[in-house]
Amino acid sequence: MRYCRLRGWSGNQKARHQCSDLDSKHCSHQEGEGNIKATMDAPEIAAKTVNKAMETGQLRVLFEQQAAHYDQHAALEREVANRLLERASFQRREPGRIIDLGCGTGYCAAALNRQYRKAEVVALDFALPMCRLSARKSTFMRPLRVVCANVSSLPLASRSADLLVANLSLQWTVDRAELFNGLRRVLRPGGLLLFSLPGPDSLKELKQACKSAGLTDAIGDFADMHDIGDALLAAGFREPVMDAELITLTYPSHTALMKEFQAVGGSSYCRDFSLLQRKSEEISSVYPVDPGSANRPLSWEIVYGMAFGPEEGQPVRSEGIETATFSVEALRGSRRKQ
Repeated sequence: MRYCRLRGWSGNQKARHQCSDLDSKHCSHQEGEGNIKATMDAPEIAAKTVNKAMETGQLRVLFEQQAAHYDQHAALEREVANRLLERASFQRREPGRIIDLGCGTGYCAAALNRQYRKAEVVALDFALPMCRLSARKSTFMRPLRVVCANVSSLPLASRSADLLVANLSLQWTVDRAELFNGLRRVLRPGGLLLFSLPGPDSLKELKQACKSAGLTDAIGDFADMHDIGDALLAAGFREPVMDAELITLTYPSHTALMKEFQAVGGSSYCRDFSLLQRKSEEISSVYPVDPGSANRPLSWEIVYGMAFGPEEGQPVRSEGIETATFSVEALRGSRRKQ
C-alpha cells in the first residue's frame, strides 16, 4: 500500500433496534419545487425524507454552490479516495451492493463501478447538483444509481449493503452515535465500512497563522481517531482499525490557498469564514512560507477507518442495555434446525 502509517488504533470486539427489511420501492425526495429522482430498481431500498437541519441548510447550500467547480480543486479528495479504495481488498466477500456515502461528483462511485463489475453501486449525496454530476458517470454498460439523501438519515433498508465507502464526507455529522448506528443498520453482517476523515492535526499552518493574527479558535477541531474508534465499537461494529497519515499541499500564494480551501468546503470548518476573509492580509503576512520555494504549505491529517458489520445476533450496548437483533429469516432458520 502507498500510505504511510504515522499512528494507528485498533479495538477488540465489544458487545438498538433494527428495522425490518423494506420492500423494493422507487423513491423521490423533494428539493424545493422540483423532484430529485432517486430511482432504485434494486430491492430493499426505500424512500425517507431528508430532515437534518444542519446538513440540509447552510452546508448543503455550500456544496450546491461549489459543485460546478469542485473537481477543479479536489486533488486532495481524489488522492485520498485512491488510498482509501486500496483498503477495499480487506473485505471478506464479493460485494453485491456498494454505497458511496457523500459521493460528491462521483469519483469514488465511478472507481468502484469499474472495480466491482458485478456489484450494484449507489452514489448518495445530499446536494442535488453533486448528484447530477455523479449521474453523468453512469453508462449503459455500467449504470450508476444516484440517490439524493443525508448520510445521517439513510433511505436504505436494514442489511441492504455489503460495502459502505465514505471519503471525507462524515466529518460534518453532529451526532456521531446516530451516524454509526445508522451505518451499522444498513450494513449486512460481515460487510465492510471504509471511511476517511480529517484528523486533529489538519490545517495546523492556517490555525497558527490565524492565532498569530489575533483570531483565536477561528477554525474548529476535528475528532481524534481514538474517539472515532470508540464510537464504532459502541455502535456494534467489529474489528475496527484506524490509522492516519499527514498530507501537505503547497500553494504559490495565500490567495490560491484560500481559493481552493473554500472551493472544497473549507469554510464549513471555520467558526466565521467571513472574518478570515476580512483579515486575509493579516493572516497572509504571518503565514509560514517554505524558505526554498516560497510556497505556502497546508497540511491535512487524514484518518482512515475500517470496520465490519456485526454478525447476526451480536449484542449492541446502548444506554446500559444490550440488545441482540435477529432477522426473521435467521429465526426461521434456527427453528428448522430444531
